[in-house]
Amino acid sequence: QVQLVQSGGGLVQPGESLRLSCAGSGTIFSGYPMAWYRQAPGKQRQLVATITIDDITDYADSVKGRFTISRANGKNTASLQMNNLKPEDTAVYYCHVQIGPRQYWGQGTQVTVSS
Repeated sequence: QVQLVQSGGGLVQPGESLRLSCAGSGTIFSGYPMAWYRQAPGKQRQLVATITIDDITDYADSVKGRFTISRANGKNTASLQMNNLKPEDTAVYYCHVQIGPRQYWGQGTQVTVSS
C-alpha cells in the first residue's frame, strides 16, 4: 500500500522556522517528482514547491527565498524547510506524489504562524 506520512508542523511566531517531512512507503519514489501543497481555510489548495528526480527545485513566488524543498533516504523522503514564516503561510500542508495516473497525498500537517 502506497502511503505518504507527514511529520512536523505546529504553532510558531512570525519570523521563526519549521521543518516538515514526508516519508513515502509502499513503493520506490526516487523515479518521481515530489511536491508540497498548502491549503488555507476557504481557499483552494495551492502548489508551494516541487523537486524532481534530479533534485531540481521550483517554488511559488510567495515562498521563494524562504522555503527549501529537499529529498533524502534514497529520495523516498521529502522535506520542506520553512524559514522566516509569515502569518499568510498559515495553512494545512500536504506532500504529494503522482505515479502514472494515480495521485498520492500525505495526511496533512497544520502550520500556524501567529504572534
